[in-house]
Formats: sequence, structure tokens, C-alpha cells
Amino acid sequence: MSVMRLGYVHVRESDLAKAVDYYTNVLGLQEVACQDGKHYFKCWDEYDHHSLVVENGGLGLVKMGYKVATQDELARVEKGAEQFGLSVSRVSAGENLGIGQAVRCTLPSEHVLELYAEAEQSGTQVGVLNPDPWPSDRSAAGIGPDRLDHLLLTAEDVQTNVDFFTQVLGFRMSERIIPGPTNEELLGAFLFCSNKAHDIAFVKGPNGKLHHFAFWLDSWNDILRAGDILGRNNVKIDFGPARHGITRGTTIYFLGPNGNRNEVFSGGYMTYADFPCITWTADQIGKAIFYIHREVNERFNTHVT
Repeated sequence: MSVMRLGYVHVRESDLAKAVDYYTNVLGLQEVACQDGKHYFKCWDEYDHHSLVVENGGLGLVKMGYKVATQDELARVEKGAEQFGLSVSRVSAGENLGIGQAVRCTLPSEHVLELYAEAEQSGTQVGVLNPDPWPSDRSAAGIGPDRLDHLLLTAEDVQTNVDFFTQVLGFRMSERIIPGPTNEELLGAFLFCSNKAHDIAFVKGPNGKLHHFAFWLDSWNDILRAGDILGRNNVKIDFGPARHGITRGTTIYFLGPNGNRNEVFSGGYMTYADFPCITWTADQIGKAIFYIHREVNERFNTHVT
């Protein structure tokens, strides 16, 4: 696949000072730069310049960036996006701090996607020569996730977004939600470009909205520790600790100080090029999302930013 992974999420926050404190001291991310009103963060085990950008001005997603393998692949997906009928433009190297030239397109769901092949690599906190398994100061502040993992967006037309990601970008669908055996309209789709259970997901809802973006933790014990840290900091828990039916991962969902939703996620299965798509029907949505509890609270369904 030409697209390798989710590289960064760029979001708006209504109170920037509260957001910076939250991402630094509760989530435990490293702030790597602050320029032109934007704050740049990364997790301890990420090589590229940053994985999260935060700016002032409301809530929700500004854009997302996915990294492709080569400049040739970037040109190929640019042509494919144009042929698909999307609005496409080029972004100069450096317009995104630490990121090379990019292709920007607006999805059918009105989300902005950027694809790029080059990024500055500042390295991880443990390095690449005889590294320790985790940094000595990982527990000093916050949860300390290993990496940015995925995001979930809402779309009025899930199918057209899926068509673009699968036909142009080479993603595959690991799981889907449909009304029932006789109606295969896509209510939700979980897509992968690596060997994870999902790198992005779309569910039925208003265009242009963010449901959550998620960070990876290594184990269920790390999920429980994250819950303790969230509780200690009086962070509003949306749901969890819990297990998903979809992806089989373990999870906590929580709301940041301004209302953007985050998740810490662990486990789940690995995917491969021949992975068959798993289907869930709408009557089993509680089991699909929260396998043990088998019900979904109203806020989880309706709160988007």
C-alpha cells in the first residue's frame, strides 16, 4: 500500500492554554515547537517531527495528514484524487512545520486530508542504538502514549469516502456496520493501510465533524493506569475502561478540557492484505462498540466537534 500510516492530526481548541496543559500534563505528550499560534506535540516513540497540532479557534478537526512511501506515490495519489473528482491542491514544503511538500484534498465528507512523503525525523526518546523499551521519564507526567493511532470522523455518505480510500489510497475495510442482512448501506466503516485493525474510521453523521482521535498504549494495564490518571485530573470520562467488539481492542474515551474527544486504545487484532471484512448489523451496535456493557450512551453517539 502506498499510504503507510496516520502522520498527524491538526485540531482546534477553544481555550489554547487549557489544551496545552492537558496534552502535556494529562496525556503526557512532548511539546516540540510553538510557531504562529500553533503548538506541536509528539509521543515518546514517534520518529517524525510531530503527530498533533493544536491551534486556537473553536473545536474540531482542521486537517489530518497521512504519510505515503515515496514522492512517486504522492504524485500517483494526487492524480487519483483528481480523477475521483476531489478538490486537490499542492502544499509547499515547510507550510506545515517539519513536513515536506504535500497534496491537499477535500473529502466528500468535507474533511481536509493531506498526503506527504517527507518529514523531519527528530527521533524517539529512546533512540535507535541499544534502546531501552521505554524512556526513564515516561511516568513523570501524564499517560505517556507510545504513538498516535487512528481517528474516527462522521460523514453523511460513508460509502463515497470508503470508495476514495480504497480505490485511490489503497486502504482496505476491516469491519463495517450495516442496517441488516438485506440492507448493506454503510453506517460505519473501519479502514486500514497498515497491519492495525484500523487507521481511520467513518460513521454516519454530519459532514466535517470529528468524533475522536486515539493514542496507542501497550496493554490493558496501561489502559487502567490511564484511567487512574484521568480520574486524578478530573477529566470527564465518556466511556470505559471497556472492550470493543469492533477491533477487539480495549479502550477509554474521554473529553478534553474544551470538548474534543480522545481515546486511549490497546490490543485488537492484526490485519493483512487478505483480511476479510467483518460485518456488524445495527441491532447489535451495543455489542459491537462496547462488547461487555452492550449499550452505548447517548453522548457517545451524538457528541462530535
